[in-house]
Amino acid sequence: MKILMIGGTGTISSAITRQLAADGHELWLLNRGTRKQKVPGSVKQVIADIDDTESVLAGLGGETFDAVCEFIGFVPEQVERDIRLFRGRTQQYVYISSASAYAKPARSPYITEGTALANPHWQYSRNKIACEELLMKEYRENGFPVTIVRPSHTYCERSVPVSIHGMKGSWQVLKRMLDGKPVLVHGDGSSLWTMTWNEDFACGFIGLLGNPKAIGEAFQIMSDEQLTWDQIYESIGQALNITPQLYHVASDFLSAVSPAGYELEGNLNGDKAATVIFDCTKLKRAVPGYQATTRFDEGVRRCVDYILAHPELQVEDPEFDQWCDKVIEVQEQAKKIMSE
Repeated sequence: MKILMIGGTGTISSAITRQLAADGHELWLLNRGTRKQKVPGSVKQVIADIDDTESVLAGLGGETFDAVCEFIGFVPEQVERDIRLFRGRTQQYVYISSASAYAKPARSPYITEGTALANPHWQYSRNKIACEELLMKEYRENGFPVTIVRPSHTYCERSVPVSIHGMKGSWQVLKRMLDGKPVLVHGDGSSLWTMTWNEDFACGFIGLLGNPKAIGEAFQIMSDEQLTWDQIYESIGQALNITPQLYHVASDFLSAVSPAGYELEGNLNGDKAATVIFDCTKLKRAVPGYQATTRFDEGVRRCVDYILAHPELQVEDPEFDQWCDKVIEVQEQAKKIMSE
């Protein structure tokens, strides 16, 4: 197949890029070229800002594609731009939405593609919903060949996935563990969540490309493994060969006192604080044989080993560290006051 990916070097898309290139597809990437060193040599790159229509058209010329995959479309205006650019130039337009678009807490913890879309807590998710609605309207009225994909918490070796971190990523959470300091966990740590290794996600995603069963449909792609948040943080500790000190704080409180520059209302109350069990039956019907095979304890050990071997990824965040200490101090003071 001849495939154009808008983006192609992020956490999710980089694994897809590597696999498509290894399988011998004609792969094009359209991005700003800031991560050229991560792109396989066989991939054709168009270096342009997708919002600069003239440079995009100049770079693509008269090329047409079997599939165009949009990884960096976040607001309806960007989707409208893509429809103008690629109508009549692709057999399939794959839009990366988000599982955070699902209403949470849902009426049932079992999430399917039919679960209602609504998120009053997070503008990011509402924008994704608006993009989906625009694309499905274009499919129904004009036959635009859209496929919608909803990933959840997908990760790779460059960053350990956690629920609460600061502006500089998750390393400071690991550092707190290594330093013997308590690590914040939202709620009581018992809600269920799903982590998906990016190479597992890539297998499901690639199975939808050129797939006639995917046109006009939405699919979620996740692992079948559910873990409590306590288990997630304990697995991270095991990968570091330590027993972490987990400190539980109500999600509402954490959202109300979010660290400067990093809003937790959407991230927690609009997503990770609710127990969810994703049902990927629809994907497996469309892509027979699909199965995520990387357990979280295996994947997070790869992350930890990689990060410990790459000091440039160990970005400290003293502001977030101080915020964590302050949250713990305030809660301990409240306990003391109430016990007097």
